[in-house]
Amino acid sequence: MARPALAASLEAVLGDRGNANRVFEILELLAAKEEEDVLCAARTCRRLFAALLRRGELFAGSLPAEEDALRGNYSAEEKYKIWMRHRYNDCVESLSELLGHDSFQVKVVVNGLIPIHEDASLLISRFQEYMEYEDVRYFVMKAVTESIGQVMQKIKERPLPFYQQNVFSLISPINMPNKERDMVKFMMKQDNQEEWKVSKLQAHKQAFERMWLTFLKHQLPSGLYKKVLVILHDSILPYMNEPTLMIDFLTVAYGVGGAISLLALNGLFILIHQHNLEYPDFYKKLYSLLDPSIYHVKYRARFFHLADLFLSSSHLPAYLVAAFIKRLSRLALTAPPEALLMVIPFICNLFRRHPACKVLMHRPNGPQDLSEDPYIMEQEEPSESRALESSLWELQSLQNHYHPDVAQAAAILNQSLSEIEDDISGLLELSASELFDKEIKKTSANVPLEFEQVRGLFGKKNDIIAEHFALD
Repeated sequence: MARPALAASLEAVLGDRGNANRVFEILELLAAKEEEDVLCAARTCRRLFAALLRRGELFAGSLPAEEDALRGNYSAEEKYKIWMRHRYNDCVESLSELLGHDSFQVKVVVNGLIPIHEDASLLISRFQEYMEYEDVRYFVMKAVTESIGQVMQKIKERPLPFYQQNVFSLISPINMPNKERDMVKFMMKQDNQEEWKVSKLQAHKQAFERMWLTFLKHQLPSGLYKKVLVILHDSILPYMNEPTLMIDFLTVAYGVGGAISLLALNGLFILIHQHNLEYPDFYKKLYSLLDPSIYHVKYRARFFHLADLFLSSSHLPAYLVAAFIKRLSRLALTAPPEALLMVIPFICNLFRRHPACKVLMHRPNGPQDLSEDPYIMEQEEPSESRALESSLWELQSLQNHYHPDVAQAAAILNQSLSEIEDDISGLLELSASELFDKEIKKTSANVPLEFEQVRGLFGKKNDIIAEHFALD
């Protein structure tokens, strides 16, 4: 067995720089005939170069040629680091060649990139350049899928933060080709490439889809849900054979709450409109996210940007849009001024898209306050909220708001709305500090406060006192 010899070589190299040449004893075994020897050598390489990386003993930056470095004007310390960095490159090249090995067990050397209990982001970032090779990427995707199945099965669905973050760091930057003719960069050359499975785009898509579905079927640490959802529409869904298979993950993500729920709805919206997914509860789930926090949370801009997108269709039923208008209006009663200056134009745009809802604006004998309002705020079903029977007394009350800009914005409901929608993009990010700065920059006019202007603190007596001091 090569294991004792490898352990001795590893200890010698790490223990004394004078033994640096013994690194070749480890690298040579990467080309051994016995599978166990190859695997043992691969694990030893990982331990060796990970230790050297932590100790800062690998040259960083643009690597000079090995012969030039030995002859050049470098210190002994620099020459050692350059030499060892070249050995690291030799190791990476050998490991890449092993991806074409007949034994699948040798392919799982990628497991060294995704340890369970430590952060491997630095090591993964160094490996990413090799993921541009079609064959390397294909075997990595298969190896990651196998690893996830083995690791997550052992821990019975508990999140493994380090391991799952390492997996995400490895697979999230994957750039899938769009067409088969784009697949031209292979590390291993095949004589009969036309029949080589790895050269087929469909095989890559299948491996890609299986990898992501395997990763996402397990519970994730809360921070990872957001990271996945942010890249979902650009980096994952377009390369899946069956994007609708993501519905289970998106349903679970919706249950996490907050911004993650909103991002999950964005994923569902894409599946509905681009992949013909039927999901009748979509607007009910969006409606349930409308609570007092939406006007205060840091992701308010994203929420209303996506809500504007979700409610953009003119084919939505009037009762549904009316329910959204009423709940937004009711919540506006306790919203800060900067949020009100955004939501009032937002609601006006909904009226422009859905004229049938204008009955809420033009109901003179409708409810005038909360006690008369038939709208049921607590009703989870928009269709049963009785919103269309109500009126917009909430926004009428905002015409008396203490902030003049809010009162002026709410007064638009007394006029006929133009057909052109308001551009709310500049209002989504409006903050309280920006609103304050805007107010103090306004030019103040001299406003008369008395019928006759006061000439001094004591009026006429002030003039007499001034004359007295002048005579003195």
